[in-house]
Amino acid sequence: MILVEVANTFLVNTGKEFVVLLKGYEDKRTLPISIGQLEAQSIAIQLNQIPFPRPLTHDLLKNVLEKVDCALVKIEICDLVEETYYAKLIFKREEQTIEIDSRPSDAIALALRFATPIYVSEHVMDSAGIIVPDETELEEQQQEEREEELANLTPLEALQHQLKDAIENESYEEAARLRDEIRKLTKSN
Repeated sequence: MILVEVANTFLVNTGKEFVVLLKGYEDKRTLPISIGQLEAQSIAIQLNQIPFPRPLTHDLLKNVLEKVDCALVKIEICDLVEETYYAKLIFKREEQTIEIDSRPSDAIALALRFATPIYVSEHVMDSAGIIVPDETELEEQQQEEREEELANLTPLEALQHQLKDAIENESYEEAARLRDEIRKLTKSN
């Protein structure tokens, strides 16, 4: 099993689907899982520590379990069948271990409330895990792509491209300098 953390929840481009990202602590892969709007809201509320005047469903379940002296020990995202993820809640009550099937989104929402570990089975991560570049890697990759693109441009096209970037970044002094260089270049042709 791979220990993971909730890296993020976000709305996908369709505007109807939410995704939770589970990132490995020592594993470089991230597992994206589609979840419903209410579960995404419940996870986001807990991640951001937003107070609610009344307990939400996952808070209520946590309160009930604590009252009956049943602790959530961990959750496991244990299987993936035909694009559907399966999870287990692992509880401890007295000396008894209790496993209950769960949707991953509900399991994650509860794990966050109990501050318990979240695990993903190796075969699930092998099947659906992806490597998400961190921001610095992504910026470096984008910079390399820009440099390659600029290398294939004529001097005039390169200046025009730099001018566009300067304007988008609101670097107006740089934009004025580039504009002047473009004027010089076009007058000399």
